[in-house]
Amino acid sequence: MRSQPTKKGLVITTAVAAAALLLTACGPSQPQSQGTPEPASTSSTPSGSSEPAASQAPTATPPSSAPAPAGPGLCKAANLTVTEDSTGGGAAGSVYSQLILTNTGSESCLLRGFPGVSLTADANGAPIGAPARQDGASPVADVLLAPGQAGGAEMRYTQAGNYPDCTVTEAAGYRIYPPEDTASLFLAKPRSACANDEIELLTIGAFHTR
Repeated sequence: MRSQPTKKGLVITTAVAAAALLLTACGPSQPQSQGTPEPASTSSTPSGSSEPAASQAPTATPPSSAPAPAGPGLCKAANLTVTEDSTGGGAAGSVYSQLILTNTGSESCLLRGFPGVSLTADANGAPIGAPARQDGASPVADVLLAPGQAGGAEMRYTQAGNYPDCTVTEAAGYRIYPPEDTASLFLAKPRSACANDEIELLTIGAFHTR
């Protein structure tokens, strides 16, 4: 009976095919496509940074203001001459006069405050006794002198004979320092001075317009 082996082989073949089909159906599925990933940001500035953007325009620098023009400087001895107006008279052993400084320069200048005044033996000599005391009641103001104009300061000289303890020394005149100047002028005016520094024979006021 030859038909039996063929039938048995067919059954085995069918069973193998069915097993293969079952394994294929139960195999792992293919992964789903995840899509194209987005490119990373190329910005170098971190999120939330306070750093300004490169395209921001710089703040304009305001133009500098022009310097203010300089005003007249202080009057200097080199551009001044000194005279005295002695018409003020005298009283109680004192002589009153006005010390006058005239601008001989080519530009305007200022007299501000008190001159320095001392009695001296000559134009180049050392001061004799105490220098003039400033009169605190005299108002201080800027006195503008155009070329040729003059400013005056009230001066009082007390006679040396009023002081019994005065060591009398003869002076040839006054040495005058304009305010804030280290150079001086000489006014010839013979006076008796006191060599004692404790005795103040001179009092001077601040300059004013004449």
